[in-house]
Amino acid sequence: MHDETPDRPESSLSGESTSEQRTGLFARFLALVEWLGNLLPHPVSLFALFALGVVIISGIASATGLERPDPRPGNEGDMFTVNSLMSGEGIRWISQSLVTNFTGFVPLGTVLVALLGVGVAERSGLLTTAVRALVLGAPKNLVTLVIVFAGVISNTASEMGYVVLIPLAMAIYHSLGRHPLAGMAAAFAGVSGGYSANLLIGTVDPLLAGITQEAAQIMDPAYEVHPAVNWYFMIASTFLITGAGWFVTARIVEPRLGAYDDRNASEDLGEQQTMEPVSRVELKGLAYAGLSALLVSIGVIVVAGPPLPLEWIPGWGVLRNPDPTAAGPAAFKPLLDSVVTIILIFFVVPGFVYGRVVGTMKNDRDVIDAMAGAMRSMGLYIVLVFFAAQFVEFFKYSGLGQILAVMGADALVAMNLNNPLVFIPFILMCCFVNLMLGSASAQWAVTAPIFVPMLMTIGYSPEVIQAAYRIGDSTTNIITPMMSYFGLILAVATRYEKNLGIGTMVATMLPYTIFFLIGWIILFYAWVFLFGLPVGPGAPTLYPAGGGG
Repeated sequence: MHDETPDRPESSLSGESTSEQRTGLFARFLALVEWLGNLLPHPVSLFALFALGVVIISGIASATGLERPDPRPGNEGDMFTVNSLMSGEGIRWISQSLVTNFTGFVPLGTVLVALLGVGVAERSGLLTTAVRALVLGAPKNLVTLVIVFAGVISNTASEMGYVVLIPLAMAIYHSLGRHPLAGMAAAFAGVSGGYSANLLIGTVDPLLAGITQEAAQIMDPAYEVHPAVNWYFMIASTFLITGAGWFVTARIVEPRLGAYDDRNASEDLGEQQTMEPVSRVELKGLAYAGLSALLVSIGVIVVAGPPLPLEWIPGWGVLRNPDPTAAGPAAFKPLLDSVVTIILIFFVVPGFVYGRVVGTMKNDRDVIDAMAGAMRSMGLYIVLVFFAAQFVEFFKYSGLGQILAVMGADALVAMNLNNPLVFIPFILMCCFVNLMLGSASAQWAVTAPIFVPMLMTIGYSPEVIQAAYRIGDSTTNIITPMMSYFGLILAVATRYEKNLGIGTMVATMLPYTIFFLIGWIILFYAWVFLFGLPVGPGAPTLYPAGGGG
């Protein structure tokens, strides 16, 4: 019932074509993944069992003396060991940290604060009207493409993508009479699966570059890695992820999900929107809300300071790094760290302005009621986060993640590859590690000191090695419950599918992982080795420049 998924011809009497047979096999494979995954307990129970499993495994691993050498610079001779959660010290840590594990879980505060603003915009009707205006004003066959692209761009400030774009994509698809989970999948694929594709330099780039530089200096103490070393490859990857995300959504995910039944919703979603034209008063409300958003934007520019000083705007602002030597993203670190606060303001102010114009909000009590309503809808998420936070912190405390990462790295080193094919097992190893360590910086801090020097010795630059690592880091984000926002997305999606389980989520997102991984590896080899293009400004392919192995 939409333009992006063409009608499929019925099979001929002589039997299905080879292509149709392959499609059928893939569909049966996804159905098997979904069935196996949905045999798992409720996600809350599953995270509780995971946490308990970490306690038991850490005790066994500690008793058997499991350890591995610490490969990080400056830690020569040190060992990664297992901290037993079954010991007296471990039990005391659990007892004393249970509350702080929960309250210190970063996505919890990020989500709740941002949703205070989203609740105001939603209750006032601003989001609903904006969705209708967007859908009526854009070709329907471009909706998925726009959502995936917006997801990739939004990962510059990742919280905005997870908290705002994914729920909004579900609302857009539902308003079009399409399956909301397809909208969720498209947005999630762009935000998280395409985490290392972007047209812009984000907050993670300086962090990874710093780790890469430390690892490179094991081989070459004078080697420097700047934050934009992967920028060219990231720009090219943006278009790859956008196109692949559209293809998978339109050709695989949405046909598999089929038509949506509102009876599957866990709450009253109201009558399906009929896409009636936006009324005159609603257009007036949108205009005033847009004006207020513009004023907020100007305010942000003033307090942050523009990249270049203008006559009427100072070159320095309170949200700009006071260190005069800071350059690039570091100069705007306070601004980037204030993304959640800016999201809150950007939704509260235009939401209230819109509500005043159209009559859905009159005073502060209406704003408070809207915020309270947004919090009431997050009950399941809060419960899930409590157990998910315990699992993540137990795993971190135990040290099992670091040891598993080093063991995976050792296996790759044992393959003794000394040609460009080494990047395939390297990327696959990064995919595997990402299933256990959700933080890009945490896993790179452990693996970079092993692989950067190793691959430099056979002739590849740290910049190229980091680009390859980011492929593996991104593509499995969308299928691992260890990803910090996985629980949020699952909880929000249950609004539309009350019986949604982890198996359905993983099966829905798995095609993106497969297509992104294959496509990204092909792009990497074509970009670096076929066309010999640099992955970023001033980034050589070989080490030393002009050499190779």
